[in-house]
Amino acid sequence: MLPGRGRDGRAVRRARMLGTRTAWSAVGDGEFFCPGCGGDRNYQRLAGRRRFILLGVPVLPRGETGPVVECAACRRHFGTDVLDHPTTTRFSAMLRDAVHTVALAVLAAGGTCSRTALEAAATEVRAAGFGDCTEDQLNALVEALAADTGRVYGEPCGAGLAIELHEALDPLAPHLAAPGRESILLQGARIALADGPYTPAERDVLSTVGAALTICGDDVSRLLAAARTPS
Repeated sequence: MLPGRGRDGRAVRRARMLGTRTAWSAVGDGEFFCPGCGGDRNYQRLAGRRRFILLGVPVLPRGETGPVVECAACRRHFGTDVLDHPTTTRFSAMLRDAVHTVALAVLAAGGTCSRTALEAAATEVRAAGFGDCTEDQLNALVEALAADTGRVYGEPCGAGLAIELHEALDPLAPHLAAPGRESILLQGARIALADGPYTPAERDVLSTVGAALTICGDDVSRLLAAARTPS
């Protein structure tokens, strides 16, 4: 039988004559993390209108569809929920800011900014992305925060500090696997332990960090205990 003849051929011809077509129009653009490319790419946000076609000509509207996100590189379409995932650049900034906030909170809870604690904090903050961070800068920031809020060194984690920790950590936590969330908590633990055992205020701050990172209480206790044991 010749190509295009018979039942399958008739179905193909009908599909060409009858069907629906979507006309897309751009309603926004930006940068996102493309799941198809596996990296940061530009995108267009598209809204679509579906039309019934006859002999290849749109004749009747069939309603709206989308919106969708189209990658400018691979041209694939994704649901708009992909925009909830931070770009690589944004994720790096969120992680850097989170470590910086945790370091300041632990230093403030320590009661005094000892040189060993400041050195440990500066090491963690530089590794997170603030390459020019110094011990003196951290010490000045902790003193400025205390003066601005009237907070006394060594107090348990108050409402203001807890809010700051949650603001820095809550948006980050859903995008981190368990080892990544635990790593941030352990970074804070190393700062707290640099000048001696945990104080009650340091434990309180670290418990708040764990809660913001959605680490259960039992795991927080296990990780804090493990941090005290030399590897």
